[in-house]
Amino acid sequence: MTSPAAIDTVEPLRPRVRLLGPAYSARAFEIRDFLSRSVVTYDWVELDEAAARRIPGIRGLDDPGLPVCEFPDGSRLLNPSIADVARRLGWVEKPRKKVYDVSIYGAGPAGLSAAVYAASEGLSTVLVERDAVGGQAGNSSLIENYLGFPQGISGAELAERARQQAVRFGTEILRLREGVYAVFADGGIQADLADGTQLYARTNICATGIEWRRLGLPDEGRLQGLGLFYGAGTSEAPMCSGETVYVVGGGNSAGQAAMHLSAYAREVVMLVRGPRLADTLSDYMVQKLQSQPNIRVVTNCEVSALHGDRFLEAITVRDRADGTESALATHHLFVCIGGLPNTEWARDTAIARDGSGYVVTGADLSPAALAAAGWPLPRAPYPLETSVPGSFAVGDVRHSSMKRVASAVGEGAMAVAFIHQHLATL
Repeated sequence: MTSPAAIDTVEPLRPRVRLLGPAYSARAFEIRDFLSRSVVTYDWVELDEAAARRIPGIRGLDDPGLPVCEFPDGSRLLNPSIADVARRLGWVEKPRKKVYDVSIYGAGPAGLSAAVYAASEGLSTVLVERDAVGGQAGNSSLIENYLGFPQGISGAELAERARQQAVRFGTEILRLREGVYAVFADGGIQADLADGTQLYARTNICATGIEWRRLGLPDEGRLQGLGLFYGAGTSEAPMCSGETVYVVGGGNSAGQAAMHLSAYAREVVMLVRGPRLADTLSDYMVQKLQSQPNIRVVTNCEVSALHGDRFLEAITVRDRADGTESALATHHLFVCIGGLPNTEWARDTAIARDGSGYVVTGADLSPAALAAAGWPLPRAPYPLETSVPGSFAVGDVRHSSMKRVASAVGEGAMAVAFIHQHLATL
């Protein structure tokens, strides 16, 4: 428990939920992961057959009512969705205004930074997040190279601090909302959300980030949350005690995941496609991995198959040099192999994207791209501005971005400065 006197840390919320379920439950993992990334402390109770039957209304481990969420008021939800849990926690709200100065889509570091700066400078601001606040950075167990935190800070805690800061300045945050269609007209943006809500704003910032890249293997979707995980697995790590677990990837996110898991697992094996870890990893992280006795790095390899009926039981790893394959028993595989931009929402708009789907901004927008988008202004786009006036893109979703937390935070603040310039001309 954090000391009340420790003003440099965020005090987590008091336990709000008891989650009870079987050891292998994709829905239970989904809820644990959401609560963990939302910095909500909770109790996880792993059930056996006898314990499950003692729960009123539950007939055993195969009962469709599992997992069960219990709340402090004694109420419970059977097999709830994330949205069900969020509603019970009081997080799902309606927008309060008909028109905002700026709408921000995505509550990762870039979006949260934009929200803090926009709201603190008097702009009416709404922040829309389809999942947990923090984005992909929220999956990071420890960010060690972010300015001002010499001992590092978890992605979830950094995001929670930023959320509190944004709310204090007046930002409205709509969690578990997803934009499905956007129309840029009349000098603003109208967005239709998946739940039927409509938002209108004079300007907008896209900070929708990237989605974890998949392995592209049979049974990958079926085993997700049942031994196969994306990211650092912060909520799953305590379940790895005494086991050998595998991390796929050679970047900083994979290195952070391996370090975090090494505190729980008997052995952590990193599976890297390239010939050298140093080619894709920061030097400080390479040194940490090399000094950790229960971490082993295997290069020039890739996962070629997943095995298991009800949960992951083994993986097949192929040597990329000679093609030989090995079957390795494991119940935990963590995939950290980069991502793809979350920009499907832009498909029917005039916003220009590159060949990989990233949003193109500022000086990277060619005259041909601006002409195709119907750029209507005599001025060139501002830095971070898309091919639609008043619409900006920041963070990982942007073409040529640095893919670092610090740069994402900086871009969020910069976008607000250019929004002021744009609004001054309307």
